[in-house]
Amino acid sequence: MQASAVLNTLKKVDQSKTFQGFVIFVIIVSALSIGAHTYHLPPWLDQSLWVLDIAITAFFLFELIIRFMASDGIKSFFSKGWNIFDTIIVIGSLVPLGGSTILLARLLRIFRVLRLVSMVPELRMLINALLKAIPRMGYIALLMFVIFYIYGAVGSMFFAHVNDFLWGDVSIAMLTLFRISTFESWTSIMYETMEVYPLSWIYYLTFIFLTTFVFLNMMVGAVLDVMGEETKIMREEQADENDSPDEQTATAEDIKLLNDKIDKLTEMLAKKA
Repeated sequence: MQASAVLNTLKKVDQSKTFQGFVIFVIIVSALSIGAHTYHLPPWLDQSLWVLDIAITAFFLFELIIRFMASDGIKSFFSKGWNIFDTIIVIGSLVPLGGSTILLARLLRIFRVLRLVSMVPELRMLINALLKAIPRMGYIALLMFVIFYIYGAVGSMFFAHVNDFLWGDVSIAMLTLFRISTFESWTSIMYETMEVYPLSWIYYLTFIFLTTFVFLNMMVGAVLDVMGEETKIMREEQADENDSPDEQTATAEDIKLLNDKIDKLTEMLAKKA
């Protein structure tokens, strides 16, 4: 009985908006302290930041233990990918800052900022949408590579003697095309080849139209499509959480009472008839 009461208390603490807000605050403080370490600070302030880092690491470990104990067992806890991610980050933060591991420890502490993603549902939804959109984006990227390769081969064949540095071979030409697709001084490259091939502007405009206006919008569309699905799932989960068993029971009783009143009204009307 006592264990059940403790478990319920831990679940209330874990689901508390105040506790979650405080965790987010600690994550932000952790990010600021990591950034502060990159400056040349007085020894006393640098020492204070190390003490703060130890306190933050201890709090993250404490928070993770609460979440683990509030879950319905080990399998339930590690069935969620974000819990696995948080566990890796927290355990990685326990690497001592000293000796040959100091660089690794600092890198692992930098990744603690990513815990902000696991704490905010909206950010989790964005990351889930991005991960689920990767297969669709992969096919679009493959098609883009084919277009890059074709245009790179054509550009290398026609423009290599104009500027060997930009069009010397197909790999260099593809790098040049990537620069053009980002609109980085692409007009100067086009005007250079137009001095030899006046109609070469067609090559550049068709490439920009395909890569920037078509494929980029296809990428955005794939992400938005998955994001819409993830938003719908998140809203359904929130609606299920808001519908408590007590509310569902009350709704069922109201429906039963209404049906009884309708039956009585029907009987009265039948008698009068």
